[in-house]
Amino acid sequence: MKTSCRISAVTLTALVLLLGCSNPLLARSDVKNRYYYEQKGDMIWEVPTSQKVIALTFDDGPDPTETTQILNVLHDYNAKCTFFAIGKKIAAYPEIAKRVIYEGHELANHTYNHVYFKKPISAEQVMKELELTENEIIKISGRHSSLFRPPGGMYDETLVDVSNRMGLKPVLWSWHQDTRDWNRPGVWSISNKVIKNAHSGDIVLFHDYVHGQSQTREALQIILPALEKQGFRFVTVSELIGLANTEKAENNRQLAY
Repeated sequence: MKTSCRISAVTLTALVLLLGCSNPLLARSDVKNRYYYEQKGDMIWEVPTSQKVIALTFDDGPDPTETTQILNVLHDYNAKCTFFAIGKKIAAYPEIAKRVIYEGHELANHTYNHVYFKKPISAEQVMKELELTENEIIKISGRHSSLFRPPGGMYDETLVDVSNRMGLKPVLWSWHQDTRDWNRPGVWSISNKVIKNAHSGDIVLFHDYVHGQSQTREALQIILPALEKQGFRFVTVSELIGLANTEKAENNRQLAY
């Protein structure tokens, strides 16, 4: 009997520890991880919503070949997406960046030189990289962007604070929606990853520049009709945030009555 109780106690302890690692409500408030920044509203990985919407995002462009091919596929399905662009590539291919905006997509900041920020991250370096890219975005769009994705998903408190003060919300991606298309795992692997794991409010990570023969365009030709058939709409990250905020406000009003 005592042995059984000890086993139960161990099992219960393990369960509590597991929940504490995976549940934001039980996460330690003094650990500055995903749950800490999400609760503060300082970073975004995905957006809670009951609506069937999903945000497809593309890093590392614009590229005259791959971005153009991807835009053609998105146009066929009227899918609006977010492109986290590299500043020096915007400068090199402004017409491609202009097309992104003209066709209703969102152009966001992905640093000027695709810098993998090493910890501890320099505030000065973050500011310089973001400012240079914003200057290029303003040249072609007439306005600042509002979102920023650090290359490789690397961040610390300095990067989060600096980017938020600059009006650029750091956006990563849903952990279950990293397609790893940069590694060219195969069209089926990329498409299957997205379709099987699709949830409302997901932010999916793709690239519109891949070293070597990209498989992203072909995967999108499978993903878009499959998710459309499931009832999903494809929106930009900013639209996703806006929809969730509206939904939250409506729920709060209903609770108030």
